[in-house]
Amino acid sequence: MTDTKRIILSSDHAAIPLRQTIAEHVKGLGYEVEDIGPTTTESTHYPKHGEAAARKVAAGNVDLGIILCGTGQGIMMAANKVKGIRCGVCSDTFSASMIRQHNNANILSIGARVVGEGLALEIVNAFLSAEFEGGRHATRVDMIDALED
Repeated sequence: MTDTKRIILSSDHAAIPLRQTIAEHVKGLGYEVEDIGPTTTESTHYPKHGEAAARKVAAGNVDLGIILCGTGQGIMMAANKVKGIRCGVCSDTFSASMIRQHNNANILSIGARVVGEGLALEIVNAFLSAEFEGGRHATRVDMIDALED
């Protein structure tokens, strides 16, 4: 799909089955996947999982991230607290493409209780196949990044 080859996946307990399905799907597309769990359905806190994935993306250890929780919202909020992260929660393919094309998002968040498996895979495909357009969008992304300082 793109030159990006390394993807990190993380979720809370509510999204384990969908995360595992996405991991297999992304591997099938030729990406190297680092799945950092969790692996049990024991209740866990989404902020620590969003932060863990975001720190790996921000450090350049992976190219992109895909994170999940029940709604996708909480884990996205946690990830966005890490400097250098631009994460959007998507429940449609148009938004998934646009967060890459216009916002240069480096993490996609999905709500496992919001979208079904088929749509989730289409959202992942849209996110991974889109590329940042730059131009006027680069100015706006720079403005977003400046808010971190």
